[in-house]
Amino acid sequence: MEKSSDLLNRILVILILLFNLNPGNLLFAQQIAGYEVFKDIPYGEDMEQKMDIYLAEKEKANGNKGFTIVFLHGGAYYLSDKSQEERYIEPYLKKGFHVVNLNYRLKRGIPLATSDLTNALNFLKSNNGEYNLNLSQIIVTGFSAGAQIATNVGLAQNNPMFPDKLEDEVEIIGVINVSGPVDDLDVIEKIFIDYEYELFSKAGNALFPSDGYASREVLSVYEPVTYFDDNDPPVFLWHGGLDDQIPPATFEQFVSLMRKGKDTRMFIPNGKHSPTKEELANAYVEIFNFLEGL
Repeated sequence: MEKSSDLLNRILVILILLFNLNPGNLLFAQQIAGYEVFKDIPYGEDMEQKMDIYLAEKEKANGNKGFTIVFLHGGAYYLSDKSQEERYIEPYLKKGFHVVNLNYRLKRGIPLATSDLTNALNFLKSNNGEYNLNLSQIIVTGFSAGAQIATNVGLAQNNPMFPDKLEDEVEIIGVINVSGPVDDLDVIEKIFIDYEYELFSKAGNALFPSDGYASREVLSVYEPVTYFDDNDPPVFLWHGGLDDQIPPATFEQFVSLMRKGKDTRMFIPNGKHSPTKEELANAYVEIFNFLEGL
């Protein structure tokens, strides 16, 4: 007769394969009870334009103001996937928020990747009869590259120079940025292109597909600091003082524009690009305080 421990291990392996999770994320698979989950919903014709939608069955009973959280993964606009950074959406699911976990087109530059957040939100507007999300209470958030996309789209909607426009009645009311570029994309582009690690160098060359470095005119369109003004939604910013991918100096102008009583900055002097488990847990305490104030 098979030992119970062997049976448990087999079940564990099966669950990992079914949910495309690593063992450390198995708990996540067990904690989405109370959600109706739609996996890999296409919002465009490209294979990478897919999203997971988590609809909370008791969302209104949880006192969370009816926000729809839209998260974008990191990966230098070149790699990774929504399934690989689910630790960033777990806290929202535990709180009972509606959550959208978004993939976007990779290896084809920041402009195309950035446009996919607008594409996805407009898709949700056109198909909201099926999902019944509150699209006037959207919080856009992301890590690293995904955070740049979220912040750029979130701050640019009241600026006519931004090329991607949301449909009427789709409103972003808050932005949560974890280690995402906000300024000096020319500095970041050079860091990646000159990186000794070949994959990072390839990612750097793919940020703005063209010969040589991108022009200042092109770069400014995709720098959130370009659009930051008093009329923008509140911003929560987390970044580390030892980040070797997005240098702390590139945040300085953006931070100087942050509005007292409206925006929140969480700076970790010894923090690196990716928050540790403890840093992330502490960040979510402040993130939920930020959301409570909206």
